[in-house]
Amino acid sequence: MRPIAVILATALATATKHRENSALKAGAGKRTAAAALLGFVSFSLCLAAADGTGLVSKQQAAGETWTSPLGMEFVSVPAGSFVKGSPENYTDGRRLLEQQGEVRISQGFWMGKYEVTQGEWEGVMGENPSRFSECGSGCPVERVSWEDIEEFIRRLNEQERWSGNAYRLPTEAEWEYAARARTTGERYGELDEIAWVRFNSGFETHPVGEKRANAWGLHDMLGNVWEWTADWYTPVTTGISVTDPQGPNSGVTRVARGGSWSDKARDVRSAFERDFRPGARGSAVGFRLVRTE
Repeated sequence: MRPIAVILATALATATKHRENSALKAGAGKRTAAAALLGFVSFSLCLAAADGTGLVSKQQAAGETWTSPLGMEFVSVPAGSFVKGSPENYTDGRRLLEQQGEVRISQGFWMGKYEVTQGEWEGVMGENPSRFSECGSGCPVERVSWEDIEEFIRRLNEQERWSGNAYRLPTEAEWEYAARARTTGERYGELDEIAWVRFNSGFETHPVGEKRANAWGLHDMLGNVWEWTADWYTPVTTGISVTDPQGPNSGVTRVARGGSWSDKARDVRSAFERDFRPGARGSAVGFRLVRTE
């Protein structure tokens, strides 16, 4: 590993050059220079707050925030355990897959504070595939497949390689753990206060962050758009205790979590999941990221 001073110097030089070039093209030199400085400062603070692996340090409090060089906000999620699934006496839409079992997350991590937005997607990919593009750059990107997202992540990681940062989709276990934020009920708050769903959305997406966050500062973990996870779907569930589950090694469909603007309340719960083919795209499906290093 290179000394931190060298990493910081390289990061500052590269970020400044990148931002200056963009400013010349856009005619916004002062604003872009400020953005470059913000990205550099955020990266420096990240080195102080994390250990260089993208894992939250033992001293890091839940809900601490970090901003990437491209302006994406992340929240620290501490290590811990939770009970996945729903109790058997919950009957409103409970599925057999929601069998309860204890899950341990052995390492803290950085989770996207918001769903990835249309503006962030377009900044990396150069186009906006969203059905609700008129909603604006601050609305969640949708109509993106799991495969599309892997390409987005590849390009984003390449863009930020100079900074030492990298990103991925959360595992299904990480997603539910982060969504619950140590709550044990079906949701982390009253549905109308925390989520855009069928009865309050007007049948469209809304800008990220308008609804109340959970206890760890994560917005829209329920509602607005479904969120792809890294896991292959499996219809088999045992309910046993596990540590850092990754899902099966192969499969046909990938898991999505959280519910969306088009879903009934009973399907917008911390334990509820759906699955889609990796190439599928829909106006109710988006994603958020985890920072890995």
